[in-house]
Amino acid sequence: MATRRHVLVGLSTGLAALVVRPRTVRGAAWRSQFPMLAFGVVSSENEADRAVRYQPLVAYLEKRLDTKIRMHHATDYAGTIEALKARKLEFARFGPASYAQAWVVTNGKVEPIAVTMDKDGFAAYHSVIVVKTQSPYRTLEDLRGKTLAFADPNSTSGYVAPHYFLREQGIDLGKYFARTGFAGSHENGVIAVVNGTYDAAVTWWTNEERSNFLRMEGKGMVPKGSVRVVWKSPKLPESPWAMHTDLPPDLKADIKGALLEFPSADPAGWRGLTDGQSKGLLEVRHAEYEPVVRMIQANQRERRGR
Repeated sequence: MATRRHVLVGLSTGLAALVVRPRTVRGAAWRSQFPMLAFGVVSSENEADRAVRYQPLVAYLEKRLDTKIRMHHATDYAGTIEALKARKLEFARFGPASYAQAWVVTNGKVEPIAVTMDKDGFAAYHSVIVVKTQSPYRTLEDLRGKTLAFADPNSTSGYVAPHYFLREQGIDLGKYFARTGFAGSHENGVIAVVNGTYDAAVTWWTNEERSNFLRMEGKGMVPKGSVRVVWKSPKLPESPWAMHTDLPPDLKADIKGALLEFPSADPAGWRGLTDGQSKGLLEVRHAEYEPVVRMIQANQRERRGR
């Protein structure tokens, strides 16, 4: 079983050593085989808001790659994973665990491209447990015998990481909480807490200026200051853009180059996509996600009773 130390290896060293290098489109050789490119994004927020945030990227990619771009919308994380496996997508924005799961189910036929850095240049975030601000719950111990909402079985911060780290703390989720369930997305989990459907929910948090619930406050989905954090995981590697390894080399190079240049080519679009909280993109390698693969495998072994 992976240890916490293993999970954290590489977050502060391997990523920092990678440098973004501008690239140019190498020609139209791949266009006869791919008259349209499709990409997906895991369903951590509702489809309408997701489409609006990614529209500038779609417009940029169509111009930059000189081809039609289609954004694929799945109702859950598994839908994006299966779409890439079935070759219905050329590339996708995953969470760390959904990327790792895609890597497992495709037998390594997916490779990461880049991750988003925060304003200080770091590429990591946390899973957190939030409760309603007016509730009496202040610590994880206060939630013993209460209800907890996860986001999605393939979400890193919304299930895989908290399940792994809580178990590492000696917590048997089935016995510790009166009830657990899946809300369907990070947004639904927070709303369930605000509405009193669940006592607590897990979601993602980068820093005091960037988190799921702050984004929801900005969109008017929940009142400002309606939830607070009572538990935070160790650092997790950021959500990667990734592509299928069987794409033609020139297409892979063009997709990678276009994505890496998006922050500087369309600063306004990049600010909208990242809530103005990102310094840019950083190239990343699969090795950074091997600890997450081990987390998934450990959780799977537990479910099988090993």
